[in-house]
Amino acid sequence: MKYWQPKYETMPGSEIKALQLKRLKNVVKNVYEHVPFYRQAFGSAGIKPDDISSLDDISKLPCTSKADLRDNYPFGLFATPMRDVVRLHASSGTSGKATVVGYTASDIETWSDLMARNFTMVGIGPEDIFQNAVNYGLFTGGLGIHFGIERIGATAVPSGTGNTRHQLEMMADFGVTALHCTPSYALYLAETALELDMVDRLSLRTGCFGAEPWSANTRLELEDVLDIKAYDSYGLSEMFGPGVAFECQEQHGLHIWDDHFLVEILDPDGESVAPGEKGELVLSSLTKQAMPLIRYRTGDITSIMEDECLCGRTHTRLDKVVGRTDDMLIVRGINVFPSQIESVLVGIPEVGDQFQVLIDRKRHKLDEIHIKVELMERGFTGELKDLGDLKCCVEDRLKAVLNLRTVVELVERGAIPRTAGKAQRVVDVRGGY
Repeated sequence: MKYWQPKYETMPGSEIKALQLKRLKNVVKNVYEHVPFYRQAFGSAGIKPDDISSLDDISKLPCTSKADLRDNYPFGLFATPMRDVVRLHASSGTSGKATVVGYTASDIETWSDLMARNFTMVGIGPEDIFQNAVNYGLFTGGLGIHFGIERIGATAVPSGTGNTRHQLEMMADFGVTALHCTPSYALYLAETALELDMVDRLSLRTGCFGAEPWSANTRLELEDVLDIKAYDSYGLSEMFGPGVAFECQEQHGLHIWDDHFLVEILDPDGESVAPGEKGELVLSSLTKQAMPLIRYRTGDITSIMEDECLCGRTHTRLDKVVGRTDDMLIVRGINVFPSQIESVLVGIPEVGDQFQVLIDRKRHKLDEIHIKVELMERGFTGELKDLGDLKCCVEDRLKAVLNLRTVVELVERGAIPRTAGKAQRVVDVRGGY
């Protein structure tokens, strides 16, 4: 078993907790002294840094939200002077002001080592040629992954996004062995490779995918078509970017690095849930210098896995992220998550897990859910009756799970747009809702 930093990756639980407490005390003191937002928030909660004497005391501290980042735009949450900030990244700001994050030189080194841990964990090394097919702009997935590739000594191919045929030609001509992109774009690459009869020309063996939820069905399809091992990853720019958590070769949960992040899973009331129970992932930075965040509400829904991993790493493992708190749709007074729809579709072999949800309100009447679902080739017999039966089957199973009536439209494979970025699963056109 290979490790990038074996001392930390296999550290006994008691030593991890001691290290976490030491780092938590330091970061709380740091933000209290250097970030006015936190000094005020701690004061409102009646908390001072000296009140933190155990990891359980984290619950005394106020949470931080994305709204707080936007309210302090652009640099109000930075804990270091700008002269020490060597790089900025930012979100697109499509749902409001962009969220800006900063990095010191030490932060870049830490981030690179986190990525090197992850890549070593899935068997990538100096002998690999690694194609990074994501945006290289302000999005953290470009440079964050890139620096990790170079840290382990692999050959980086910064292909960026777009021009799918050219992406595949580079993979074939350069002998690319590892790929990073979104899972939805990986599916499009796989489908295009099949259409162009290029699969046999590829040398891929490892795929690292993230930035959006994806199903076990998608993993199986990618592994089958591209002849790879497909690994899930998790990251967010507020905590560095990609590399916060990653699957190992056991492919059973995501290892999140406890020496850099303090993990909580909270219910909607802000109370901790038991291991194995789903809730919102809340993270505190333990080593970030430029912009450490305390109890940051990620909005991602997951749970902590209790069993030990056979890979030997001792850090917390997270179950697959099943959705987001802000992805929750309220339709006719009922809470609906896209992950619920996906869980139904993956259990029906005649349809794929590519879908798109349109929510509309016709003539000021009740909300209507229209779901486009791609049809697998084995699901098409040419008989209209069979298609009608399948449509009814999908609608019935969705109703049993959602407690809502939906209108399902079966469409041919490839009809739902693929992009190099995150897949748009939901289109809500209810005016003023």
